Amino acid sequence: MSAHSVTPSQVSPEQGTDDKGRRRFLIAATTVVGGIGAGFASVPFILSLQPSAKTRAAGAPVEADISKLEDGQRIIVEWRGKPVWIVKRTPQNLTELATLTGKLRDPTSEEPQQPAYAKNEQRSIKPEYLVVVGICTHLGCSPSYVTADDPSAKDLMSDWKGGFFCPCHGSFFDLAGRVYQGVPAPTNLVVPPHKYLSDTRILIGVDQDGA
Repeated sequence: MSAHSVTPSQVSPEQGTDDKGRRRFLIAATTVVGGIGAGFASVPFILSLQPSAKTRAAGAPVEADISKLEDGQRIIVEWRGKPVWIVKRTPQNLTELATLTGKLRDPTSEEPQQPAYAKNEQRSIKPEYLVVVGICTHLGCSPSYVTADDPSAKDLMSDWKGGFFCPCHGSFFDLAGRVYQGVPAPTNLVVPPHKYLSDTRILIGVDQDGA
C-alpha cells in the first residue's frame, strides 16, 4: 500500500487544508503505520477481546464489550476479516456534527451505506456510539482516527472537529463516518448491522430485528 500526497484539486478550498501540513502528516502516518495499517496504529484506542480465528473465518456475529470505553476512545474488533470501530462520542462531538453539513458529500446518508435504523445524523442506534467499518470507501485502506485535540489535527484542515483521515489518498470523514466533499472517497463509511445486547455489549453482524 503506497501513500500519495493530496493534490489541491482533491480538497475543496473551504476545508482550508494546508498542503505542506498534509504532506508532513502523510509521511508521519506512513512511518508509524508501516505494515500494520493506519487504523490500528492511531491513538487513543483500547483493544477489545477478539473472537477465535475459526469464528472470524465463519463470518459469525461478534460481541464487543464497551463497558470500559471512555469519551473520545475507540475499540477495534474484527468481523468478517474487517476492522469494525466503536467510538464513544462526546456531547460536544454530537453537537458539532450538525455544523458540518455544508462540507459533506452525503450528510443525510442517502447512499445505502448503513442499515435503516442508522440513517440519521449520528448514523447510529445510540447517539453517543458510532459503529462503523474502518475501511476507506475509495480503495480499501484503513483511515487514522484523529481527534480534534490531536497534535496532528492542525495539519489536516482548519477547524478540524475530529474524525478519520485516510493517509493513502487523502480522504476525510467526520465522527459519523460521513465523507467530506472534494476527496477521492465516493461514499460514507459503512455501518455494519448491529444491535445492543445490553448497555455494555454490542453484537456486530446481526440487525436489531435479528436478521
